[in-house]
Amino acid sequence: LVSTLISAALSDIPPAHPCKVAHHTDRHTYADLIVRRGQVFMMTLWFNRTLQTGDNLAFVTEIGPAPSETHHTKAIFNLSEAGASGWTAVQGPSESSYMNFSISSPANAVIGRYKLSLQITSGNKVSSKFLGHFVLLFNPWCSGDDVHIANEDARQEYVLDENGIIFIGNANYIEARGWYYGQFQDDILNICLTMLDLSLYRRQDPVTDMFRRGDPKYVGRVISSMINGNDNDNGVLEGSWNDNFAEHENPSRWNGSVVILRKWRQENYKPVQYGQCWVFAGVMCTVMRCLGIPTRLISNFNSAHDADGNLSIDKYYDSAGKSLNIGRDSSWDYHVWNEAWFSRRDLGTPYSGWQVLDSTPQEQSKGIFQCGPASVRAIKEGDVDLDYDTLFVFTEVNADCNQWIVYKDGTRKKVYCDTERIGKAISTKAVGSNSRVDVTNNYKYPEGSHKEREVYKKACAKARGSNLTERLSEVPNEGSSETVRKPEVSGVFKLVEPPVFGKDINLILILTNLSSEYKPVKVNLSASTILLILSKYVCISEKQIQLKISYAQYEKSLTDDKKILVTALCEVMHTLEGKMLVVKTITLETPTIFIKVLTPVVKTQPFALQVVIANHLYEPVAECVLTVEGSRLLEEQLKQIFYMKPQERTSITFQIIPFKSGQRQLQVNFKSNKFRDLKGYKTLMVAPSSGF
Repeated sequence: LVSTLISAALSDIPPAHPCKVAHHTDRHTYADLIVRRGQVFMMTLWFNRTLQTGDNLAFVTEIGPAPSETHHTKAIFNLSEAGASGWTAVQGPSESSYMNFSISSPANAVIGRYKLSLQITSGNKVSSKFLGHFVLLFNPWCSGDDVHIANEDARQEYVLDENGIIFIGNANYIEARGWYYGQFQDDILNICLTMLDLSLYRRQDPVTDMFRRGDPKYVGRVISSMINGNDNDNGVLEGSWNDNFAEHENPSRWNGSVVILRKWRQENYKPVQYGQCWVFAGVMCTVMRCLGIPTRLISNFNSAHDADGNLSIDKYYDSAGKSLNIGRDSSWDYHVWNEAWFSRRDLGTPYSGWQVLDSTPQEQSKGIFQCGPASVRAIKEGDVDLDYDTLFVFTEVNADCNQWIVYKDGTRKKVYCDTERIGKAISTKAVGSNSRVDVTNNYKYPEGSHKEREVYKKACAKARGSNLTERLSEVPNEGSSETVRKPEVSGVFKLVEPPVFGKDINLILILTNLSSEYKPVKVNLSASTILLILSKYVCISEKQIQLKISYAQYEKSLTDDKKILVTALCEVMHTLEGKMLVVKTITLETPTIFIKVLTPVVKTQPFALQVVIANHLYEPVAECVLTVEGSRLLEEQLKQIFYMKPQERTSITFQIIPFKSGQRQLQVNFKSNKFRDLKGYKTLMVAPSSGF
């Protein structure tokens, strides 16, 4: 019978094929059949003669370098028999020349690229015929799959949506940036599967690696290690956090994952230069959604990087209030990571749901730059002893922030402990819209509450009582947050008006005497970017000190992030109170790109797009380059080069012919000699052409 088998329908399947539609894989353009585990798929075999009495059919699935039934990477299953492997095959309505079969995989099957064969037994003779390849993915629509998510809107958002929003900036000035995931673009699935094959896990133990690919927590951890290239593992991206990118790509210029993944493949899997946190997270989201794991991006504002594992961030200043580069602890205006949705059979049901995965290379975990999956529930409850890297993520959102003064003789004095600064406005994109959703309460109890302090102390106790990390050093005592004397003088910086790049910055330092006596205070003011240092003596009940930072002072020294750190070191004279530090980070606002659609947007019909940007500087802006791009909207990038006079408002209109219908994201980028990589985006709904 094998010699008379003509063909099996496993390749060159059109996107609209009922099987692809039923498995939600119809957006993939991959040549082979793509199905999801735990769900039936149909297959037809054509013969040039009928099946003979006594002929028994069985199917064989194989995956990986050494398929075996022991490791669940090989299954042999007869018709209408539920074997131990969990794979089944049932014959459907058939004719003499062909046979229809319904094949189903177990809901925990290994995902990846399979080989399918037909095995025929006639008496004592056993023969087989290779039928073709198919790809098996995770299945959020299947209740038995660990990645099952019950809400259909959530599945559409976290698995099928190719467009996303990343929130950046700072807690007081949150910006939205568009990102194109493109998980269904040509060759992306193949690149994602290759990524798994290149990992260190695969190199160290190919058989076990393949066997474990049915577990989403394992797959997520492997991918978190492969998005960065820090382990000489052919990872996708190399990170860079300085302003010198040479001839390589400034991370701010990336608008999506597809071009990065294709560049990685084209350059023989050499890390692409360069990425930063939102780029790592954007690319990881593409890979996870492509493989079928519900995934979203999370932005944590005032995010801590606790390098020594003591649940606190220590910042050092000299006696004039200037920030010192001491220690490895740091905090970021924002940090972006991923959450993936799956059950945690290893931890128990309460810890299932959203899991943190972070591919930005910050610290090694088990000797590799990888992070997670850490249960969001475990983070909130302070269960920092649970796998994986829960302690590290806990400190990112809930570390205490200690401020130290370092004197000329090298002695250090802790002057303040801020228990509420870290982990603000933790954000993600809303389901079905571009709105921002605050998910801070998923990660911790309200700051300042008794429960939040209780959880922090619990985390400290767990960290002291277990060997959680190779870098674990001194963990603070439970009372450490209260070891600093409450100051009798308080201070805060206030901006007179919103800070705008190109204009002077006016601040007021408001000092308040919390006691009943006058307090003589020495104030040292400094601004980090421009090394501005001022000193004042004041006697206060309440005092307002004005500070002006001119455009001429900061223009030449400002970095790409457009940030200025202003500090006031306030020393209460003739008392034991010592010193108080007031700190404010100012992020300068840059021009907004306005995007307006002037005519209806219909597939294959031109529409007009207007882009407006204003130069608010009192000087010209040269080398202006405006680019417009959008996957499935434009075949290639549109570009306009121009010059802007002082205070000039520029309007440019583009004609665009979309070639795909449905919801699309248009991205606009502007750069010049004064402004680097300003971004805007517009979500469009492309109507189908009336002719089709």
